[in-house]
Order: sequence, then C-alpha cells, then structure tokens
Amino acid sequence: MATSLDPVTFEVLKNAFINTVDQMAEQILRTCYSFVIYSRDFSSAICDPEGNTVMQGTGDIAAHVGTLHYTAKAVIRQFEGDIHPGDVFVINDVYEGGSHFNDTRIIRPIYYEGELLGYAQANGHWADVGGATPGSFNVKALDHMGEGLRIPPTRLWSKDQFLEDVAYLIAKNTRNPRDIIGDMQAQAEATRVAEREIQRLCDKYGVDTIKTAMAEVQDYVEDLTRAKIAALPDGVWYTEDYIDQDPALGEGLIPVTMKMTIKGDTVHYDLSESHASISSMLNAGFGGSFAGIVAGTKMQFPDIPLNSGFYRVVTADLGPLGSVVNADWPSPCAGFCSGPFEKIMSSVFEIWSDIQPERAMACTFNLEYLLVGGRDGRENGNPNFMWYDWMMGGWGARNGADGYNASAAVFGVQYGTQPFEGQERLAPVLTSCHDLVPDSGGPGKYRGGLGAEKGGRLWASSNTVMSYCCDRERSVTWGLWGGLPSIPHGVWLNKGTDNEQYLGSIFAAVPIKSGDEFTRPSAGGGGLGDPLQRAVDAVLEDVIDGYVTIERAEKDYGVVIKEIDPEVFEYEVDAGATGKAREYIRNNRHAWMERDPQEVSAEYRSGLINEMDCVRQYGVILDWGSGEVLPNTTDQFRAMLKRRTIVHWTDDPGVDYIKGTLSISETAAV
Repeated sequence: MATSLDPVTFEVLKNAFINTVDQMAEQILRTCYSFVIYSRDFSSAICDPEGNTVMQGTGDIAAHVGTLHYTAKAVIRQFEGDIHPGDVFVINDVYEGGSHFNDTRIIRPIYYEGELLGYAQANGHWADVGGATPGSFNVKALDHMGEGLRIPPTRLWSKDQFLEDVAYLIAKNTRNPRDIIGDMQAQAEATRVAEREIQRLCDKYGVDTIKTAMAEVQDYVEDLTRAKIAALPDGVWYTEDYIDQDPALGEGLIPVTMKMTIKGDTVHYDLSESHASISSMLNAGFGGSFAGIVAGTKMQFPDIPLNSGFYRVVTADLGPLGSVVNADWPSPCAGFCSGPFEKIMSSVFEIWSDIQPERAMACTFNLEYLLVGGRDGRENGNPNFMWYDWMMGGWGARNGADGYNASAAVFGVQYGTQPFEGQERLAPVLTSCHDLVPDSGGPGKYRGGLGAEKGGRLWASSNTVMSYCCDRERSVTWGLWGGLPSIPHGVWLNKGTDNEQYLGSIFAAVPIKSGDEFTRPSAGGGGLGDPLQRAVDAVLEDVIDGYVTIERAEKDYGVVIKEIDPEVFEYEVDAGATGKAREYIRNNRHAWMERDPQEVSAEYRSGLINEMDCVRQYGVILDWGSGEVLPNTTDQFRAMLKRRTIVHWTDDPGVDYIKGTLSISETAAV
C-alpha cells in the first residue's frame, strides 16, 4: 500500500487508534451501572468526519460490528451544520442502521482547535428500554411499539451542557431509570476518553498527520483485504439456513438465503431471496444483517484489522425492504441476533468452509436470552428487578479439531459468563444448576462442542413474568460434511413435577411465581465429518470425560464401550462389537432418514426414543412438548440434512467430504 506516512509513524498511529478504542472499553467496564454491560455487552469505535469507521477495538461484539458507521452517519445527516464541540448524541434506531433498541449508541464529535476530526461512539446494551415485557424482548410484538423506546438521532449534551429533560424522558420510559442514566454517563465518558486521546495525538504528531492516518488506515485494510480475496478462486456459492417459524403462518421453517460471489478482489453477498418479514421479533434491519456478513467474513481473516476499508471490499444486497433480513418500519426486530444474524453468520461460515476447508467449522449454538422481571420482595418498596441471562454453548466442530465447549456465542465472543453471585444479589433468582450437557455436541469425525444446562428458582417476588429469545428448537444446530446435529433449544418450567410445562424457544410474558423452577439447555455445536470416521479412541476418551454417554457412543458413532469401573474411569472398547455396530449403522442410516415421521412420533411419545434420536437418526422434528409431528418442518429439515450431511456419507474412509456441493453451478446445491 502506498502511504504518505513513513511506515513507523503509520504503524504507531494505527495501533494508537486501536488502543484508544480499547481504553474506551475499559472506561465503560469500570463505570457502567448495568450488569449486562458489565458482562461486556458493549462496543466502541472511532469514526472519521463522514462517519466511516476508522477503527474498532479488540474486544467488540460481532453483532455491533458493521452497524456503528451507520448510526454515526445517521447523526451526521440529522444534525448537519448544527454539530459543535461538547455536543453528545444518542441513537438506538433499528431503521437507521442500528441492531435493536437495547443497543443504544452515544456519539461525540471530536474537535481539535475548532476543526472536526471525527466521532467517538460507545454502544451499550441497555437491559431494558421499555415496551410490553421486562427486558424489551417481546415475541408477541407485531410492531416495534411493543418492544420499547425508539430513539432517533437525539442531542443529549449541547456544548457540554447535559440536557437533563431529554435524558430523563428517555430513562423514565424504562424499568430502571437509575441504571439507564448511569450507563448513559459511562458511555459519554468513554467517548470523552477518545476525544482526549485523539487530541493528545494531534498535539504530538500534528493534526494533518492524524487526519492522514485516519484515511490511510482505512485504505490499508481495504488493500490488505483485496489482496487476500484476489488470491482466492472466483466463483459463486449458495446456501440457506432457517428461522424456526413465523407464528402467523403455522409450522414451517423460514429461509434465509445466501449467494456469495468472489470476483477478482471483491466479495459480494446476495440475500435478496430471503423470506418476507415475519410476525415475531426475529427480524433484522439492514444494519444487523450487514453486521452478520461482516463478522462472519472477518473471522476468515483474523489478521486484518476492522474498519470501513473492509466494507469497500465486502458488499451486500439485502433485497427490497420488507424481508426478514431487511425489515422495514414498523417490523419488530428485538430478536435479530437470535434470528437472521445468527443464521447469516452460520451461512457465511459454511460457504467459506468450501473455499478455505482448512478453516471449516460446523454450525454453532444459537444465541439465547432468558429474561425474568417483576417486583423484588427482598427490598423495601418492592422495586423492579431484571434477571437477564444468556448461556454459553458449544461451537461447531472444526476441520481437524473438536468444537469448543460452553463458550460465548459467535454473536459476541468476548461475552463473559455472568457470575451467579452477582445475579443472585441483584435479583431474587437462585441458580440451581449449571452443568455441561452430555451428548449435546453434534457427532462427527470431529465432535461439536458441548452445550450447558442452567436452572433457576424464583423466590421473594411478585408480579413476575418470564420471556425467552432463542431459535433452533426446530432448525436444530446442524453438522457439516457428514456431521450430525446437536440438540433442540427450549425452556422447561417445573420440569419433573406435576406442573411440568414445556415453553419452547421463544415466548414472552409467561407469568411465574415464587417457588417456580425453570431450566434450559443450550445446544452444542454441530459435528464435522462422518461420525463413523471418528477415531475409536477419541470416542472412548469422550466417554471417560463425560462428554458422551455409553448409549450415544453406540448410537451416534457405532462404538461399543464396556463399563469396567466408572469410579476410576475404567472403560474399554469392544472391538468386535464396534465393527458390527458401525457396519449396521452404515447399512441402515439412509433408510432411517426415510422412515415414516408418524412412527417416529409414536416412539417418542412412548418414551422409546428421545429428541436426539428423532433429529440425528430420523431427521424428524416434533413439537417437543406434545410429541406431534411438524410435517412441513420435517420435510425441510430432512432436505437440509441431505444437502449438508447425507451427501457426504461415503464408504471410502479416505474421503472426508464431497467438495463443491455449495457451488451454484452444481444442481445439488440449489
């Protein structure tokens, strides 16, 4: 790359910009009020005078990446000609490029000696922004008015004067005004950190050098990305993933389609054939969908910094307004991260697995949020409380390695597991269990990472409701190259009691009372490669570690293991029985995938088989509460398995997968 700066100065300033954004993160982390933000649900950026991203930090959330420049540009458009030193703005508008209303951005212009150099932006997930349900995740919302407060570009400080009337108008439309004001101030101070650092750099290097560096770091990322893409073969690839359902349409998976084209030194994604907007919060605005494309693609090139130079190379066509990936006002979008965003990232991973097989990874568990809100009986006045929880889960198996167990979602890989002690201090919910889920890792030559199960018990509360935002109860986390799926997501209330109730993977405002217990497992990652090719010793080790049960070792991998002395972890493989079991599976597994779904349903309801058998052996999706067959969903799920899994089952142990099944020129891919 040609640069007017000498290499040393350029490198110092490039890293100074990154360090500045990381300092913003530290400021937020140390001064925020919300436990959600404290658990690292935030991101920051520096933008140039046009709103283009100059630099992201090293620990930003994937779902925010690719949206921050949109919200900066929205502020610039709204206040063009009326932006001054000391001004600070706030925006959370999905339809202006934001992600969802909870993600609220604070934006400060950066001036040096009267000249506008750019903007600092701090984004934090506010735990509640009003709406019909605590936490503002309302699956029943038919438009955004049921989700909470929509904040268009709004001035919050004017020439260093805090506009208390505006701030309290926003805060008092939420369930915890004190935390909102605190987070607002923390984010504003983070942008002040960036202002101070950029001004310090101007003092040291000169304003013209800093302006040049802001432009050239974007050019640097563009050139680096183009060089990486140009080294890859041109081509067109196609895949699709699914959201579980549109409640207004009945059962049936909702497709999110993706066609990716590499031509020369550019990458273009076409999502224009995706399904229309659905009647739940699992829609995405254009910002959230583009963020999924950017985050998924960036993970293929971990050595490249991220700024708007990347967006010059990686482009997207989201199609007309009104689709599930390009939602129009007033479609609800609170659950975009569990809906299109996660499906887009998984599809990007799948396509790039065909291009760069050494980096291949199967599907990762779906991001989920469980929200419990009501009145806290432990304190005088019964104040509002919000128990806002997300789970770790399993990442997809990789080419040559098993998936990570109980890790943060790809939505935000720097997420922390919220400490139970902190949760229990802030809300009347006791954690009853938090364990790895055996057998939840999708079987494959390389096993998917394990999910976790977390349970809680409500106490000392009143007027309490529970909501859940998730997916992949039906479009179960899939395997790749012959690998098998994980397990369905879903919440149980009072499981194992006379009041047992299966609530599923998406619901809102379910009344609960003191003494009620709830539990849900997160899925593991999908498997990669034919499970019958997994090394027998690896299966044995999984059983010893408690990752795989003896029963599923035989069912999923065809490995027969004898228990000798479990207290000292002594097990052994029955080699003869293993050979027969693997041959039996190989001879029957294609027929199993054609079995009558009603027969499978009858066996499930009688307790002869479980969810894993339905999904992995038979490709049948049921209502997991009643056991009734979902015929449309099953047909679509089986078609997906044929494309992602069954086509790669071969009798040749030297063949790991059938290359080119995602090429659009191949009829098998369409």
